[in-house]
Amino acid sequence: MEEKKIKTKIQKPKLDNDLDNIELFCENIIDEAIFSLGKIVDCSLENYEADKINFKQILFRNVVFNNVTFRRIEMVDVIFENCDLSNVDFMEASLHKVEFINCKIIGTNLSESTLRNVIFENCNGEYAFFSYSNLKQVAFIQCQLRSSDFQNSTFSKIEFHECDLFQAQMNFTNLKGIDFTSCNIEGMGANINDVNGAIVTTMQAVHLSTLLGLIIK
Repeated sequence: MEEKKIKTKIQKPKLDNDLDNIELFCENIIDEAIFSLGKIVDCSLENYEADKINFKQILFRNVVFNNVTFRRIEMVDVIFENCDLSNVDFMEASLHKVEFINCKIIGTNLSESTLRNVIFENCNGEYAFFSYSNLKQVAFIQCQLRSSDFQNSTFSKIEFHECDLFQAQMNFTNLKGIDFTSCNIEGMGANINDVNGAIVTTMQAVHLSTLLGLIIK
């Protein structure tokens, strides 16, 4: 991870070096189930649904999630490496000290969620949902976030580095102080009040001028 890019102090997950393998079976995936101190690797999780499932100090590596609904999931000290979480439903999730590294989160639903000390690095998050969420101390590094949805969210100490935010939706989300200068924000949806105080390049300011209804020749 290119930590030098991150200006905000983000707490990293704390995992033991020697984690035992954990196998998930249908009979174990129940509401409020707790899994801790282990690793889940090289497998596919299919057709699982549970409410308020809890993962603590877990490493997911090379895991494919298919038709998985874990609403109100709680995760603390968790790392996802090279995982495919596309279209997973994590609505109303609570994430603290979580990292997503080289993951697919295409269409993943994290709306109405709380994210604290979370890093997304080199992830494909096209069409991902973060709307109505509360994000604090969160960094997106070299992520594909085209057409993602961050509307009506609360941002605090959020960073975007070299991300593609083409047509990402940021309406009714305060972007003051957020540095977009290394990102593609062409077509980004936002209200004029939302972008007040955002940090952009001259060319990006031209793109955002459409929010004022200006026609630049």
